[in-house]
Amino acid sequence: MKIRFNIYWKYVFVSGFAAVAFSCSNTKFLKEGQMLYVGGEVKIENDTISKKEKNELQSALEENLVPKPNSTLLGLRPRLYFYNIAKEPKKDKGFNYWLKYKAGEKPVLLGDVDREFNREIIENYSENKGYFNARATYDTVSKNKKAKVTYTLRPGSRYFISNVKFQQDSSLVNREIQSLTDKTLLKPGKPFDLDVIKDERERIDNGLKERGFYYFNPDNIIVQADSTVSKNHKVELNVKLKENTPDLATEQFSIDKVIVFPNYNIQDVKRGKYSVPMNTDSLSKYAYNDIYVIDPQHKFKPKIFDRALYFKKGDLYNRSNHNLTLNRLISLGVFKFVKNEFIVSDSLKHQFDAYYLLTPRQIQSLRLEALGRTNSANYAGSELNLNWTHRNFFRGAEQFKAAVYGAFDFQMGGQENAKNLFRAGSTVQLSIPRIVAPFRFNSSSAFVPRTNINLGFEFQNRTEYYTLNTFSASFGYLWKENVRKEHDLKLLDVTLVSPAKVTALYDSISANSDAMQRVVQKQLIFGPTYSYTYTNTMLSKPTTIYYKGTLDLAGNITGLVTGANVEKGKEKKIFGIPFSQYAKMENDFRLYHKFTEKTSLATRFIGGIAYPYGNSENIPFSKQFFSGGSNSIRAFRARTLGPGSFDPRTIKSGYYFDQSGDIKLELNAEYRANLYKFLNVAVFADAGNVWLINEDAQRPGAKFSKEFLSEIAVGAGIGLRLDFSILILRLDLAMPLRVPYYEKGDRWAFDRINFGDSSWRKDNLILNIAIGYPF
Repeated sequence: MKIRFNIYWKYVFVSGFAAVAFSCSNTKFLKEGQMLYVGGEVKIENDTISKKEKNELQSALEENLVPKPNSTLLGLRPRLYFYNIAKEPKKDKGFNYWLKYKAGEKPVLLGDVDREFNREIIENYSENKGYFNARATYDTVSKNKKAKVTYTLRPGSRYFISNVKFQQDSSLVNREIQSLTDKTLLKPGKPFDLDVIKDERERIDNGLKERGFYYFNPDNIIVQADSTVSKNHKVELNVKLKENTPDLATEQFSIDKVIVFPNYNIQDVKRGKYSVPMNTDSLSKYAYNDIYVIDPQHKFKPKIFDRALYFKKGDLYNRSNHNLTLNRLISLGVFKFVKNEFIVSDSLKHQFDAYYLLTPRQIQSLRLEALGRTNSANYAGSELNLNWTHRNFFRGAEQFKAAVYGAFDFQMGGQENAKNLFRAGSTVQLSIPRIVAPFRFNSSSAFVPRTNINLGFEFQNRTEYYTLNTFSASFGYLWKENVRKEHDLKLLDVTLVSPAKVTALYDSISANSDAMQRVVQKQLIFGPTYSYTYTNTMLSKPTTIYYKGTLDLAGNITGLVTGANVEKGKEKKIFGIPFSQYAKMENDFRLYHKFTEKTSLATRFIGGIAYPYGNSENIPFSKQFFSGGSNSIRAFRARTLGPGSFDPRTIKSGYYFDQSGDIKLELNAEYRANLYKFLNVAVFADAGNVWLINEDAQRPGAKFSKEFLSEIAVGAGIGLRLDFSILILRLDLAMPLRVPYYEKGDRWAFDRINFGDSSWRKDNLILNIAIGYPF
């Protein structure tokens, strides 16, 4: 207690000193007669409106005050202090320039504040919110060269809507407006609000755009407010079409011709090589199912546009199909720019032609990547990738990707004889922009559904231990309902693991470990997998979520048909290899909450279970769960945590072995804050573990039981994130707070923390270096 007491008072002393230093230094730099502006506040004098309304109005008004005072941190103004102490730089570069104009902040003075302008802003905003008789005054309070402006608002009573009229006439556009009134945002009894009126005009415009009125505009609608027809602070609204609305805006348009230019180039336009054919005769040779594809060199199959375009000849224009078509053309992935134009072809029949001007991306690309990496398991390494992409493989916007890679990881320290790891392999993928199936798949999504075919091979050599060959193949579909929901169904996902070489050394150290022996056994895994993803993180909301659920059903139909049951001695094989049979489910849920523009909280929960049955007693090693590492429990080295309360220190020395489990629970929380531009900081805590479904005599404590809560590992730490836009470099330093393999009742590690002990630091301070956020 004495130590904490002394540190506490030392902190108060230092903070207080800093506050005095920043405060006094900032004002002493002011010239004679200058005042540092420290902010404005709004006071509302009104007894007729509720406290909630008063607080909302006050908050909105203060947000609109300009300029903003100098930024503060814990009540101090360090950026202003940096500006004041830095010398005026001679050039627009160097340390002085950075300190004064980048790290620093120019003082905001009282003379910079237009108080009369702010007063008018306060009155106008209040009137727009229904306080028609609002009046505001202001007063300035100054002390010690600091000034604050207080604005006093007397808003009077708020006006509410008594009645809403939609003026009628015999025009077509008015009849359509009348049909939209049932969903009006203007409701009797609600307060008058100019923002709601603007939203109502937008709503009417959107509704008309869905009904062919392409040239209509929200400004063609006027909403008149009359406060004289009612008493008791009521206002009547009259919604009508402006008298000077252009005739074109009142006409309902339909599609005449749909014309696609899939090789549009703006440079050709500038050189005069591009012309728009307007008559049907010149277009006839390009016709395909009521659309015209101007592609003399036949680079693209016309049917890909027939699938993507939602406008056909004779269709009434609507904005949904307009946007849907543009989005689907973009999601094909083969066009860099997508431009759309509507040109009136028959003003009497109210028809126009739809032109789609598409600029292709580079059809083929070759990319070489060299990567360096390190992980918390004391491995460092590098990887070389060569990737070739063809974005129009069969002229139908099919994307073909082929890659070869090689990677080498070597041990830097930690566990002895962990051995180096070499990997090399290749992958190919063909992605077809439609569902290839014997049935018809109709999608009204803005995203083109895809059929994906994947093949892969990897050679893995763990020095002095074993060499594995892994073959993989899959066939399935990827489609998005909308920007939030995505489905990934692999009808067949096959993995074949075949050991090419197992050394005598590995045989000797794995002789007493069934789990280690399974690593180098032949494995045949096949079956369907399905994943569903929901996210709204792309929205500018304070709270957003992300969810991904995955289901893996390996060997189920085959096991059912063949009657496979390893427990009854009925193990079945394919090509001499027992096939795996299990059901695996994993759920990943994340919640993000933004407190301010610079601070946020990110949380994640992972829950997964894999259950072997039928032809399998155990889950294949490659399909099990792992815990620990830079994207998991960061206080424990990668894949070293668990299962359960199993103590990895009891493992025979002389080899390295990843710990795995059939059940996984994990919870992460991270508070993120921006320190300065690209520099971010995070404070985090992680908890979780993995367990086995079945008992393993060679790993006591590994099975999941009712004691699982006492086997949860906990770690915490602090991290820096360097956000360079193109990548985020992450450095997380973590330490264990609760170790599941310690004696029960003694698993919390607070009393073992000793930063002064180099041996403790080596074993317990885990540095994770990674790219991107952990979740």
